[in-house]
Amino acid sequence: MDRGAWLFWVLIASLCGASAFFAAGAEGQRRDVRAASVTLESGAVVSLAEVVDGDTLLVATEAGEKVPVRLLGVKAFDTKLEKDVTKTYGQAAVDKLRVELEGKPIRVLLHSTPKDKHGRTIATLFVEEHDVGLDLVKSGLALVYTVYPFPTMQIYLTAQELARADRRGLWSNPAAVLRADALSAEWRRQAP
Repeated sequence: MDRGAWLFWVLIASLCGASAFFAAGAEGQRRDVRAASVTLESGAVVSLAEVVDGDTLLVATEAGEKVPVRLLGVKAFDTKLEKDVTKTYGQAAVDKLRVELEGKPIRVLLHSTPKDKHGRTIATLFVEEHDVGLDLVKSGLALVYTVYPFPTMQIYLTAQELARADRRGLWSNPAAVLRADALSAEWRRQAP
């Protein structure tokens, strides 16, 4: 085969590979949009499908449909930041959610704003009458997200102060405390 024909087939193979790659990405986006279009009802019982991060989950309805849920009133640290002092606490939140929710019925309580800008359902989740988000705050694995007030915010803030006083989770690490305080100050400025 001459050089021109060889280059032609290499180009064709590359284009086919790129097409397959982008088609797979598009299918993933379509799946996400379909999941975002499924709605949950307050009081619904769901199960854990996947822990996305320390404050976002995919839950499965009884019909098997997956719905992204953002825990109301909490913010966990990112697990993807390399060499970040707070990464440990974000991963600990993910691990706690897996342990606490895996294989258990989860009750959903919706609030006034049903979805966020990413299409995730905003909800409080309960397992065995325990508020999942509040448990993360009590453990020092998540912060109270105060930008948008919510009915139980004062309970969450009290739990956060107790976790801080007892130096639980992130509150035991001075660098994480500095980051948490900076975030909290920024959220207070953003609050309505």
